[in-house]
Amino acid sequence: MTDKYKERRFDIYGYEKIDKEVLESIEYEYPEKNTIVEYITDEFSSVCPWTGLPDNAKLTIRYIPHKKLVELKSLKYYLTSYRNVGILQEHAINRILDDLVEFLQPKFMEIIGEFQERGGIATRIIARYEKEEY
Repeated sequence: MTDKYKERRFDIYGYEKIDKEVLESIEYEYPEKNTIVEYITDEFSSVCPWTGLPDNAKLTIRYIPHKKLVELKSLKYYLTSYRNVGILQEHAINRILDDLVEFLQPKFMEIIGEFQERGGIATRIIARYEKEEY
């Protein structure tokens, strides 16, 4: 009996499809405060780099802004650019953290990815950044 799924693959794109250039910011008027901003979406998806099967997650982006806030429509487009990118779950969460920290330069940021179960195992990834002088 042959494995009919052995050669089955879906289109998988590389990291170059992650569009951080789409991100836009809004000036934050209270840089002296330590206000926590939190965005939550259950629509994040990327794909397994080996099979092309979808990895869906609830994503929480929590940060203390310094001088900029991320504009939400641009954040949605940025996150959607991961849709067909072949990337490990752990790498996706760290890449999002790196891109947003570089773009916003917050005092603190935490990205939490809660991925749907695969084989009965759920994955929760937490990546953090804290500005040294914060």
